[in-house]
Amino acid sequence: MFEINSEFIFQSVFTFIWLEFSWEMYLSYRQHQVYKKSSKPPQELEEHFNNETFQKARLYGLDKSGYGIAHGLFNQIFSTVLILLNGHAYFWNLSCSVLLASGLSADSEIITSMVFTVILSTFSTLVDMPFTIYYTFWLEERHGFNKQTPGFFIKDSIKKYILGILISLPLVAAVIFIVQSGGDYFFLYLWIFVTLVIVLLMTVYPDYIAPLFDKYSPLQEGELKSQIEKLAASIDFPLKKLYVVEGSKRSSHSNAYFYGFFNNKRIVLFDTLIEGYVKEESETTDSTTKPPKKGCNNPEILAVLGHELGHWKLNHVTKNIVISELNILFMFTVFNMLFQYQPLYEAFGFHDSQPIFIGLYIVTSYIFSPYNAILSFLTTLLSRHFEFEADQFAKKLGHAVNLKSSLIKLNLDNLGFPIYDWLYSSWHHSHPTLLQRLNALEKSE
Repeated sequence: MFEINSEFIFQSVFTFIWLEFSWEMYLSYRQHQVYKKSSKPPQELEEHFNNETFQKARLYGLDKSGYGIAHGLFNQIFSTVLILLNGHAYFWNLSCSVLLASGLSADSEIITSMVFTVILSTFSTLVDMPFTIYYTFWLEERHGFNKQTPGFFIKDSIKKYILGILISLPLVAAVIFIVQSGGDYFFLYLWIFVTLVIVLLMTVYPDYIAPLFDKYSPLQEGELKSQIEKLAASIDFPLKKLYVVEGSKRSSHSNAYFYGFFNNKRIVLFDTLIEGYVKEESETTDSTTKPPKKGCNNPEILAVLGHELGHWKLNHVTKNIVISELNILFMFTVFNMLFQYQPLYEAFGFHDSQPIFIGLYIVTSYIFSPYNAILSFLTTLLSRHFEFEADQFAKKLGHAVNLKSSLIKLNLDNLGFPIYDWLYSSWHHSHPTLLQRLNALEKSE
């Protein structure tokens, strides 16, 4: 009878991660060639994309594509070396050594797992930092999007690191405790716990965590605020507060979103989304030829919000939460079946122990790799379907014309490239392309 031993597990994991990487590189290569070979915008967009803007978008896409390929290759080699050298076992043993050197006992799996989390998180942050710095201060800076100073970046990075540690350590301790004391049905208790944590973070993050990084101000009284409140009331959206987030200190990219549970909904607009809200550098010069202001006018902002509120009205958020919860329950159920299987740990260098946190990481990150790849593709398809539905919802509210113009403006402001390889787009894009959305809006109901 065929036995699934540690060698088979190792070879299977190793083979799949390289197959998946090869597939991703193939898709990236296809799109990279599109950036290189495209010489003019699609005919439908020629009146919006002059040659200068099109070339800027093409070069921005080309730089991002090259960066993504290089970063992906580095991460793949790094992950491969980590697996081949039993890196997870090394960091686990290092955690035990740190505890012993500090005069503490390494017998507590909870304490050891917390130290392991800190060490691995610190190591991963340091390894990836050069790429983050390059992307922010060269790539984004080169194309006019980065607004961060080095001081702001350092402060921001330190806050993210500390906050990540403060949130993850109690969660790691709680997860291990539940597995150790939950008995045969620990996976159900673990699922309930994770669900409650997700709800808590979704509730706490906007009011207490997000303001640590960006400034949120109430939208001032005026025509825009009155129109947004009227739009929300027309579809019974329980709007409580309207905020503008000062995203322009970080980047010139723009966005809008809503959050909150039940009858406590809030809408957030990026300051870069509102036309004229952020003073452009060109406005401070004496130049007689000023570029058009970035952002959207009031009717276009209402169209964008009509799309976002469509997600709420059509229960897209609820559907995504249900799918996510079912997926988490499935993963914990499988983990319950595998977490005491010794060959699973031996495949990653753990011959004398079966740390719960390590087992959870192996199952969710490696054993589930094929499943995660398929699920990601299916959820991408679903997301694109939801985006089309939300566009149609905004159209039914009478915002079709302004939604089309806002999509074009936002695409231009963010130097979005209008041409994509169909296979790359199908696999990666959670939103339909600009042309797909415009064509769908132009079709009769």
